[in-house]
Amino acid sequence: MRFSLYNKVVKSIEDLEDNDTCVQKLCKTYPELSPATLESIYSQWIQRKVKKSYHKITQCDEVSNYCHQYQKAIENGEPPGVILRLAKQLRFSPAMTAKIILEYHLNVLGESKGFFIGATRSKVNKLLRDTTLITDRDLSYEVYLCLIQDDTYGPFADSMKHSLGHEYEFLLKNKLEEKNIAFQDENVLRSRGYDKTPDFKLDIPIAIDGHVVNWIESKASFGDEENHRNYLRDQFWSYWNRFGPGLVIYWFGFIEELDEHKEKGILIKDHMPDNITFMNPLGK
Repeated sequence: MRFSLYNKVVKSIEDLEDNDTCVQKLCKTYPELSPATLESIYSQWIQRKVKKSYHKITQCDEVSNYCHQYQKAIENGEPPGVILRLAKQLRFSPAMTAKIILEYHLNVLGESKGFFIGATRSKVNKLLRDTTLITDRDLSYEVYLCLIQDDTYGPFADSMKHSLGHEYEFLLKNKLEEKNIAFQDENVLRSRGYDKTPDFKLDIPIAIDGHVVNWIESKASFGDEENHRNYLRDQFWSYWNRFGPGLVIYWFGFIEELDEHKEKGILIKDHMPDNITFMNPLGK
């Protein structure tokens, strides 16, 4: 995908204002792009939006106001989904909105409501992972509704992302085995003392499009500018330093202009290529 098309997709997302049918509308507008690609771009956009607005949303006075809105709605007998509706009003993550209100209750209303006292990170995360531990029945259900409706934040979303990542690593592993490419996975490498490791280190290098590949990293996401820049800094150049040139697979596509380091040793693809050149150890 070219930068120009990516920018059009992002502009469309901004115009749609992150409503519940955004991805479906994107699929109709950009039929040439896969739903998985559009879903990934949308999720990345949501993450950036939450990061930008988090400081404002979590200001002390604002949090107190949200929580009093929630409490009043519960007392007035409003139907379930109070925090969901508040999150939509704020144009903020449902899971993060629920977390903010939960922390407030733990800190301010904990003693009167029978909660654990003090919203430590471990306590909050424990309650988010198992909302049945929240002793206030209404809040427990409200938090649960927010978590299952949020595809980007929260323990359910994290589990889905983790599962998706494993699914594509397994797919890549099968493809390497089908092509008789010997490798060591990250578990083996870590057992040998490596702290930062790619998903697969090849026992014998291969060449793709004339570029040597010693390792392959699988990313079950779209490769946009910000994420790719962060991956280069935190992962890819470290792999390059340890193992030499390698291949990164963004399974849901990437911005073509980002494939600018292949001459230096980092190649980008959106699939495992078939045009592989294998090393001949006999030199024949």
